[in-house]
Amino acid sequence: MVTVSALQFACTDDVSSNVETAERLVRAAHQKGANIILIQELFEGYYFCQAQMEDFFQRAKPRKEHPTIMRMQNLAKELGVVIPVSFFEEANNAHYNSIVVIDADGTDLGLYRKSHIPDGPGYQEKFYFNPGDTGFKVFQTKYAKIGVGICWDQWFPEAARAMVLQGAEILFYPTAIGSEPQDEGLDSRDHWKRVMQGHAGANVVPLVASNRIGKEIIRTEHGKSEITFYGNSFIAGPMGELIAEADDREEAVLIAQFDLDKIKSKRCSWGVFRDRRPDLYKVLLTLDGSNVSS
Repeated sequence: MVTVSALQFACTDDVSSNVETAERLVRAAHQKGANIILIQELFEGYYFCQAQMEDFFQRAKPRKEHPTIMRMQNLAKELGVVIPVSFFEEANNAHYNSIVVIDADGTDLGLYRKSHIPDGPGYQEKFYFNPGDTGFKVFQTKYAKIGVGICWDQWFPEAARAMVLQGAEILFYPTAIGSEPQDEGLDSRDHWKRVMQGHAGANVVPLVASNRIGKEIIRTEHGKSEITFYGNSFIAGPMGELIAEADDREEAVLIAQFDLDKIKSKRCSWGVFRDRRPDLYKVLLTLDGSNVSS
């Protein structure tokens, strides 16, 4: 059995206070029995990608001796829990939206760099982040083999399938998503949830999504930009069913327990991996569905 947790909270634009909040909630999740605890995307500060500002590159830090990663390593070791840690990575002249997975003994198990980089009003990530070059990865932790995607990655079924093909038993998606500055009437919340519930059901694995809450205002050269993040962090079961769910306003520590051996048996018997036809999927290697090599 493994117990997973999704955290949800509002960020300030002060690193120390956000890291304190994350630690407090990790401890709360541990008290509830959690073994693997997911913190939301880029939790050290405001979601700065609302605007294209050169000064915001100063928020990036190298992975090595990153103060927040090191603090979470100590916390993971103290509590005996696994913590994926999202951060803005500087790697020489490249910048990535990255995550390291910290095992229950404090070991850094490796790095994943966000593969799909969005670019639209309020979510101008292409200004800051290079496309990830790690490929989709799976991490063998003390409690489970896990796959971790980051926010926009969660909209792509290919990413979820790639991680489960490599043996991921649970999928994790740290997120920062909310209102659309260009269209007050556009609410993607239910769509966002249903897509990931589909990943869980299609791959017969549990899925954990952590999103932030609160209104964040970024000052830009064109005036202010504002996003209200809608939270709704959730944990889905292997049939895509909602096991635990937060609202759009309150801080939350979600908990769910899964029998991975039982889920593995269900996944095998369901046949979705037995009956795959990779020889017919070459069209997925194209952008427009044409010029498929034989």
